[in-house]
Amino acid sequence: MGKGKASASIASSSGIPPKVSVVIPCYYSEKTIAKVVEGTRAELRRMGLRYEFVLVNDGSTDGTFDEICKLSEVDPCVVGINFARNFGQHNAIIAGLRHASGDYVMLMDDDMQTHPSQCEKLLDVALEGVYDVVFAKYPDHREAWWRRLGSNFTLWTMRVLTGRPKDIEASNFLVMKRFISDELTRYDGPYVYIQGLLFQATRKMANVAVEHFDREVGTSGYTFKSLFRLWSTVLNFSMVPLRLASLVGAVLGAVGLVFAVVVVVQRIFDPSMQMGWSSIMAVLLMCSGLVLLFLGLIGEYLGRLFMTVNKMPQYVLRKVVGGKGEGVEDAL
Repeated sequence: MGKGKASASIASSSGIPPKVSVVIPCYYSEKTIAKVVEGTRAELRRMGLRYEFVLVNDGSTDGTFDEICKLSEVDPCVVGINFARNFGQHNAIIAGLRHASGDYVMLMDDDMQTHPSQCEKLLDVALEGVYDVVFAKYPDHREAWWRRLGSNFTLWTMRVLTGRPKDIEASNFLVMKRFISDELTRYDGPYVYIQGLLFQATRKMANVAVEHFDREVGTSGYTFKSLFRLWSTVLNFSMVPLRLASLVGAVLGAVGLVFAVVVVVQRIFDPSMQMGWSSIMAVLLMCSGLVLLFLGLIGEYLGRLFMTVNKMPQYVLRKVVGGKGEGVEDAL
């Protein structure tokens, strides 16, 4: 599809260009967020689209929110949200979705890796109206090998545990229809995983190949611990681990029964047989380890249920600024 053709066709049917809400979680991005907004705004204007930006400062203690405030003062189509502390990228995204008012919502990062020049590729497919969600796909990743390995493992587990379509590669650079965004914001649990919510909401998804750019400033705020914590949110969207625990328990019980019968038979035919202490200890340790593992898994489910019942907040807003414009200055 040619440049802006999708947006032009939609505009012609209603007379008003569709509005795109760009939601960006921000974390120590005072040196890059203005460039992200300016570049993306230029692309949206060139495509003839109305726009708004929802910038969520996720507990950054540098000048990130000051930069967001400056952007909102210059452009009334910029909404700035400041968290009371760091709550995590996906919690920041769902806060941004609740403040978005566009016909389509585009999620981006704040570090120029999800580059403004690639937005049109996603929007052209999304604005055709065939798919509910359009994900960016990176043929050439610009990440450390351990991050790629972790991402691939997460994609695999999400497919197994949540039924993610095999041919879809999820990412945080995406465009979704408004009704999908509204469905996501109904979720009020404290453990948020945007891709998990998307896979529950729809199967009409597509991938679009885009270029993956290098981070312009600094390094990723994700550590191995935070990535593991993010991955563990898959427990919110699947009962498969608990069912697996039941299956493993049943298999081990059957194996133990067979082993017991074998030992009794051997003892009957050979009364002088000495029982093996090492084999008994090996089986005992293995079974005890599995019991503790699955007790921990069940405890994780119960803990998350406890936090949800006790209304642990997804986020706490300190301040919201801007958001008075329609984003049509140069688009019409």
